[in-house]
Amino acid sequence: MRGITERKPIFKRVLLKVSGEALAGDKKTGLDFNIIRSVCEAIKTCVDMGVEVGLVVGGGNFWRGVKDGEGKIERSRADHMGMMATVMNCLAVADMLEQLNVPVRVQTALEIAAIAEPYIRLRADRHLKLGRVVIFGMGTGHPYFSTDTAAVLRAAEIGADVILLAKNIDGVYTADPKLDPTARKIDAISYQDMLSQRLAVMDSTATSLSMENEIPVLLFALEDPENIVRVVTGENIGTRVG
Repeated sequence: MRGITERKPIFKRVLLKVSGEALAGDKKTGLDFNIIRSVCEAIKTCVDMGVEVGLVVGGGNFWRGVKDGEGKIERSRADHMGMMATVMNCLAVADMLEQLNVPVRVQTALEIAAIAEPYIRLRADRHLKLGRVVIFGMGTGHPYFSTDTAAVLRAAEIGADVILLAKNIDGVYTADPKLDPTARKIDAISYQDMLSQRLAVMDSTATSLSMENEIPVLLFALEDPENIVRVVTGENIGTRVG
């Protein structure tokens, strides 16, 4: 990342959301440690520049509550299984960050005292100020809420300047580019337009919560993890929401 590290960040504190599927790579399930290492190296670059990083990781590479439950498992229980999936991802990312000598803490919305701290806002804030990456696991701790909503909630609680939404797509499109060859990428869009046009980049709850708390969202592709650094240093990529 020579050259990138010479630039200065435009944000002091960020909340990075990484989908679980992105951590699986081409395998689509499980963990691709080469990808995880690349993501962690980008996070380390941000931390070395003085950026305070909170991280929410999805669990879709192991289990997606509603989809994988297929109506055969009670919704709340299926969602709790999804929360446990996020914890496995949190621990994998935390271990890789530690291998790169990045101080890290895992906090979970529901207590798993043997392996992670319980989520406490003031403690998370203290960790961030001390330069530690804080990984928030188990979503919001409640069923019926996505990890995108959890990312917005944690961003609001820790006073993040921006939400960095790293997905398997490079921005917001007017339609699904996989289904509609005429779909056009949008450089900037308001929360209201996201909701009214039903552009399913984040669920409506996450979008509404971002709008109410006036937290901008930058959505970009994780295919190249250096995009994390590019966004933090002000490069115009992906789509800005809000």
